[in-house]
Amino acid sequence: MKKSLKFSFSFLLITILMFSLVACNSTTKNDTKKLEKVRIAEVTRSIFYAPQYVALAKGFFKAEGLDVTLTTTPGGDKTMTTLISGGADVALVGSETSIYVYAQGANDPVINFAQLTQTDGTFLVAREKIDNFSWDLLKGKTFLGQRKGGMPQMVGEFVLKKHGIDPQKDLNLIQNIDFANIANAFASGTGDFVQLFEPTASIFEKEGKGHIVASFGKESGHVPYTTFMSKESYMKKHKGTVEKFTRAIYKAQQWVESHSAAEIAKAVEPYFPDTDLKIMTTVIERYKSQGSFATDPILDQAEWNNLQNIMDEAGVLPKEVDHQTLVNTEIADKIIKE
Repeated sequence: MKKSLKFSFSFLLITILMFSLVACNSTTKNDTKKLEKVRIAEVTRSIFYAPQYVALAKGFFKAEGLDVTLTTTPGGDKTMTTLISGGADVALVGSETSIYVYAQGANDPVINFAQLTQTDGTFLVAREKIDNFSWDLLKGKTFLGQRKGGMPQMVGEFVLKKHGIDPQKDLNLIQNIDFANIANAFASGTGDFVQLFEPTASIFEKEGKGHIVASFGKESGHVPYTTFMSKESYMKKHKGTVEKFTRAIYKAQQWVESHSAAEIAKAVEPYFPDTDLKIMTTVIERYKSQGSFATDPILDQAEWNNLQNIMDEAGVLPKEVDHQTLVNTEIADKIIKE
């Protein structure tokens, strides 16, 4: 009789456990089904985009019911092609690309809806240490600039002209080196000055290969350097999804604004497994201190005008485009007021 009771109790316990596991698995599957998939194509993997990785790492997208996948598509052209061809739902890239697409007569224009960074992200690195730097020191020197036609190059030349330097006449300007090889070229002895992104600039400084002497981001002012954008048709069809996406980004922006560089670096560390945590912290602190991370998703009129001024100065603005034509601020405005 005791054996029979023990057997019955054991059987009952096993049944309960099995039912619980099945229920848990079923719930997990149902929860996964509820999450709406959103595919992001980012123009490059960069610490400059820290708030995006915070949104992923801290679960802000999932909290909004979104299952976000992130793919790096190097270069603005490739990123925009991926978006337009349907390979991605959202692109993180410079706002200038949306102007290029619009100027080509696109039937389904690309709309900027959430700004992530609001300054240029490059720095001027000198080969020798300079205690009292002035931009005049570049005159007559060899300057290793960014690829012609890209936003870093446009901002670089815009800043040089702002300081009375003609890039074509006052210095030896080199722009025929691929983006991936610019840092190596400088390290090998080419150029007196170079325009570099982080974390390369800080790594060079740490290793004694160069010295950061100025910030192009500080000099050029607020500009929609990298923005989340999508095709107009997608935004109309998935309005609720875009709102949820923007809300998650805004939460991440607020989190970045209220936390230290060290805390942010720790949060986004999984996305940069090959970068030293101390270097990451230094880079994030530098970007935070100069206000590179947008504190809200709104791309305002002044920033849009500054972007087009920089493009016009560089001779690559195909046509002037009204802010309201390619920028949607209604979604961000709504979310901020919630």
